[in-house]
Amino acid sequence: MGDMTNSDFYSKNQRNESSHGGEFGCTMEELRSLMELRGTEAVVKIKETYGDTEAICRRLRTSPVEGLPGTAPDLEKRKQIFGQNFIPPKKPKTFLQLVWEALQDVTLIILEIAAIISLGLSFYHPPGESNEGCATAQGGAEDEGEAEAGWIEGAAILLSVICVVLVTAFNDWSKEKQFRGLQSRIEQEQKFTVVRAGQVVQIPVAEIVVGDIAQIKYGDLLPADGLFIQGNDLKIDESSLTGESDQVRKSVDKDPMLLSGTHVMEGSGRMVVTAVGVNSQTGIIFTLLGAGGEEEEKKDKKAKQQDGAAAMEMQPLKSAEGGDADDKKKANLHKKEKSVLQGKLTKLAVQIGKAGLVMSAITVIILVLYFTVDTFVVNKKPWLPECTPVYVQYFVKFFIIGVTVLVVAVPEGLPLAVTISLAYSVKKMMKDNNLVRHLDACETMGNATAICSDKTGTLTTNRMTVVQAYVGDVHYKEIPNPSSINDKTMELLVNAIAINSAYTTKILPPEKEGALPRQVGNKTECGLLGFVLDLKQDYEPVRSQMPEEKLYKVYTFNSVRKSMSTVIKMPDESFRMYSKGASEIVLKKCCKILSEAGEPRIFRPRDRDEMVKKVIEPMACDGLRTICVAYRDFPSSPEPDWDNENDILNDLTCICVVGIEDPVRPEVPEAIRKCQRAGITVRMVTGDNINTARAIAIKCGIIHPGEDFLCLEGKEFNRRIRNEKGEIEQERIDKIWPKLRVLARSSPTDKHTLVKGIIDSTHTEQRQVVAVTGDGTNDGPALKKADVGFAMGIAGTDVAKEASDIILTDDNFSSIVKAVMWGRNVYDSISKFLQFQLTVNVVAVIVAFTGACITQDSPLKAVQMLWVNLIMDTFASLALATEPPTETLLLRKPYGRNKPLISRTMMKNILGHAVYQLTLIFTLLFVGEKMFQIDSGRNAPLHSPPSEHYTIIFNTFVMMQLFNEINARKIHGERNVFDGIFRNPIFCTIVLGTFAIQIVIVQFGGKPFSCSPLQLDQWMWCIFIGLGELVWGQVIATIPTSRLKFLKEAGRLTQKEEIPEEELNEDVEEIDHAERELRRGQILWFRGLNRIQTQIRVVKAFRSSLYEGLEKPESRTSIHNFMAHPEFRIEDSQPHIPLIDDTDLEEDAALKQNSSPPSSLNKNNSAIDSGINLTTDTSKSATSSSPGSPIHSLETSL
Repeated sequence: MGDMTNSDFYSKNQRNESSHGGEFGCTMEELRSLMELRGTEAVVKIKETYGDTEAICRRLRTSPVEGLPGTAPDLEKRKQIFGQNFIPPKKPKTFLQLVWEALQDVTLIILEIAAIISLGLSFYHPPGESNEGCATAQGGAEDEGEAEAGWIEGAAILLSVICVVLVTAFNDWSKEKQFRGLQSRIEQEQKFTVVRAGQVVQIPVAEIVVGDIAQIKYGDLLPADGLFIQGNDLKIDESSLTGESDQVRKSVDKDPMLLSGTHVMEGSGRMVVTAVGVNSQTGIIFTLLGAGGEEEEKKDKKAKQQDGAAAMEMQPLKSAEGGDADDKKKANLHKKEKSVLQGKLTKLAVQIGKAGLVMSAITVIILVLYFTVDTFVVNKKPWLPECTPVYVQYFVKFFIIGVTVLVVAVPEGLPLAVTISLAYSVKKMMKDNNLVRHLDACETMGNATAICSDKTGTLTTNRMTVVQAYVGDVHYKEIPNPSSINDKTMELLVNAIAINSAYTTKILPPEKEGALPRQVGNKTECGLLGFVLDLKQDYEPVRSQMPEEKLYKVYTFNSVRKSMSTVIKMPDESFRMYSKGASEIVLKKCCKILSEAGEPRIFRPRDRDEMVKKVIEPMACDGLRTICVAYRDFPSSPEPDWDNENDILNDLTCICVVGIEDPVRPEVPEAIRKCQRAGITVRMVTGDNINTARAIAIKCGIIHPGEDFLCLEGKEFNRRIRNEKGEIEQERIDKIWPKLRVLARSSPTDKHTLVKGIIDSTHTEQRQVVAVTGDGTNDGPALKKADVGFAMGIAGTDVAKEASDIILTDDNFSSIVKAVMWGRNVYDSISKFLQFQLTVNVVAVIVAFTGACITQDSPLKAVQMLWVNLIMDTFASLALATEPPTETLLLRKPYGRNKPLISRTMMKNILGHAVYQLTLIFTLLFVGEKMFQIDSGRNAPLHSPPSEHYTIIFNTFVMMQLFNEINARKIHGERNVFDGIFRNPIFCTIVLGTFAIQIVIVQFGGKPFSCSPLQLDQWMWCIFIGLGELVWGQVIATIPTSRLKFLKEAGRLTQKEEIPEEELNEDVEEIDHAERELRRGQILWFRGLNRIQTQIRVVKAFRSSLYEGLEKPESRTSIHNFMAHPEFRIEDSQPHIPLIDDTDLEEDAALKQNSSPPSSLNKNNSAIDSGINLTTDTSKSATSSSPGSPIHSLETSL
């Protein structure tokens, strides 16, 4: 299976084995191939090769009773030959590799090229400057300061690129380190019981060696592969390796193979360890998951493609793509495709790059034409050969101006903003219990449209607790008051629970203050013991009085009996048997019941039927598992025939019936409500039976009674999605998943099928973005397949963590909601930054362009541009990217893949502010000297000192940017831009800091910055014009976006009709947009034009009106026109999400909505209470629903 992958481990071991040839009677190879067999094959192989398990112990030089001698040299030798019991982690990427990966960004590549050209040109000084006879166009108005500072531009850009790359790489690196820290912490905590030199000791799992005799008991997770040597009633849940949910019975003569990573479900025993670490079964799977690198990747891909039809379509595509697919695979091993945001950003960067290129080309052409016409046509100068160098120099200068325009056009701050935003979020998410392993997962989470969650441990606390009880003829809906229970009954109850349960099951004090007490052992029994503690009694004294060895006979729990009984000898030599089990089984065997006074009274079949109706069914409908506790006394002589079970387990006296549940975590219903408000469908995928699942789903608010939804069991689900041949069909899945809310009794494969089905579905207009939570090894495939995989940090297995993107360190569903909030926040932060940055760029480009064309000299000098473009924007990205998320982010639908990065509202803001800034700058440029009574800075002679005129222009420009930065904090057209500004200290610091630096630059910048100091009143005017930005922002907010149909949005991902074949196919990586763009360079221009047209066609009116309607509570009208849009009804694929997300509009809208199907939230809440009785008739009795269910499944739900 994994021979290829582990070859390097072997090569070491082979050498050792040749030297220690005769040390042990079997090699690692033999043992490992032995462990790959199952059941009878294994028994036969052991018989043929070794004789029996004793013989294997002898060969491994260990004693089944005494264990290993445990001497250091012996252990060392075993580790050398058979390996250590730990799986070497994947080699972390080196810092340089991370740097190289960060450099692949398109925006960065465009910047690098521009910077290098600009640097190269700044050092080019052609000869022939002195020749007077040549042209004297006033293009040469450039002072030495500028000429010397030419290189600064290029260098600064390169510096910014280096900055971005280092920040990105450092982030990834520290994240990786954090993750490894967490892993090692978890690994050191795991201990296991082994026998060494006759002593039972607990050692860390990593210290276990081949030949150790390990003691295994109920509830253990096996740390290594081994052979069962002795024990009783051992049953193992091997679902984490095989995906089969049935428990496997182990016995020395039928199936002695115990595999690492599986759970012990019943019984206890001893095993001899035969394979550890990478040679154990889990280890082999692990190496397949990618500790082994490239060839694994391919295996993994192959495995994924075994989906029948999908595999057929894949082959030709692979060959068509040829070599480059492989390199890309290595580049992003962890994710199937670029995250939504990356795709849009790349797209936007390419769009802006193209626009910049066009602008710079036009600038160069105009300058060259102006120069040639002016020199050769107007002044009729001949072209002299000795003048050629001079002309060339002019042309080079024009080219440099062109490059400057291009550089100004490209948003340098963008990659940095993205990086900072993600890094900041990841840091903060750590505090919210999300350990993010892959940066982009954080942002993808903001676009999630579906979450498939486990039930046990995620939605529920994974702690069984008694919540209802029927004692002494009274049905208590909560834990009864101890005083209300008769003393005799109480004593019997405490004894029955304390003695008739595994003594390994305990409730220990909590590990840290404020935590819940720890439950050890069987969860159901812990629930019962907890009940004893809740009744203010103690089970420890009872157990110490009647220690385990004194128990006379024990009938252990199994799926046939569905009950457990323990017989003890009373002081007067008579016997008493305590019994507990599924109520419908145990009650049938009761003929008496304890009354209120604690006296047994007759219990007839008709009493039993009434009890089932009045007590057990109501409990079952609340999703409780009912357990009956009973007892029976036997005379001392004649001693009963203990082996005749049917006679013994009869004529019982019922003490009480309790309802046990795994309670829903208190914060879950609220979290799920938030998800549904945010347009995310939550689905529950669980192994539990369908009644419990449905009851829990109602309690969580996943389903609301009276809605149209499906709850399926795994079998039924599979029946519905497969055709006659048993193949899975996508269109069949499409019929089911939109309504499916609960999938019960599901296997890991079902989970994977569901996730894949939802992701591949083309049923909705947006491709669904699916998040999955999982904790078992078996959830690995689903976690890897999902867009975002959440693994449980506490309950999760290593395999699950390895396959996941985010680890929930507190295993709590509400942390997922936090992740959604952060993801959306990242997206919004980037949009805010873009809104700010693009305003600067539009203005700067137009100023540089017109300036160069009209006055042949840009009013904003290169160094000044740089200060605005690089430094201010870098800080702005810091300021805007660190806005903390607010709950309002959860009030909107996910953006989806086709929503453009720059919405119409943002486009309106960008252009609106650009108009304001340009008007003022050009006013200042052409009539500024008259307003301020200063010398004009235009056509100043060569080498003149910097003029006040141009300084005022520069200063005003910066002030406008500063105040516009505050405007940029809101992107949905909100009025109050100062809202929550003091919650973000970074923002305030940066705005004030930038202001201070600006003062220094203007007053003391001098020649390098081409500034001359300004008077106080001039400063006041600059600030006043800047403040005008805020007022203007309010003016813009008043213009309804819906009127501005002509505004184009930018940075949207391709529409459906435009997605090429290979992209629709999920398993092929979505080809990097940029690479595709570059590959088809020639078509680009036409396509760009086409796309603009398609977009203008496609931009649906409803979209803008919907968003604006939600965002401006003032403009009530927009709600009416948005309600009037018929398209909206069709678009909304999940009808139960309230359409109006803004809280202030809640009441207003609820009135209007009564007619339409989606019910508003408060209606649902009132429906929940009535919902519980609605489900009564569906389940006659939750427990009897399936043969293997009640307590049995309780043991499984460990």
